[in-house]
Amino acid sequence: MIGASISVKGDVSGDEDLVILGRVEGTVNLTQNIVTIGPSGKVKADVRGKMVIVEGEIEGDLKAGEQIILRNTAKVEGSISAPRVALEDGAVFRGGIEMDSSSSKGPAAQPAAPAPVGGTGGKAAPNSTSSASKSTS
Repeated sequence: MIGASISVKGDVSGDEDLVILGRVEGTVNLTQNIVTIGPSGKVKADVRGKMVIVEGEIEGDLKAGEQIILRNTAKVEGSISAPRVALEDGAVFRGGIEMDSSSSKGPAAQPAAPAPVGGTGGKAAPNSTSSASKSTS
């Protein structure tokens, strides 16, 4: 944990989960762990983690191998990249989002067959033809 009264300038790396309640400037690289920027955390850094949870303020790019969550108290300026991204109502975000599930491991990384138009849940609709692709949503 980086406590509320702690200020770090430089690169932060390691092999365990990290909670940031203070200030960090530089880079945070914990690609195999969870990085949480707490409500009092103020970060000016690019952050990489397995999962990144933001409750405080960050200016920099976020990248996660599994998921990024911006809580309702989050203020983020920068691009975010992860297979899954969640933005709670009230989160402030300015930047770009890239969601690419092909970089994650496991069955979710396999390309899925395109879902048929009409929301049949992956099952063919009775009397379905190729004309179904002409319908509008």
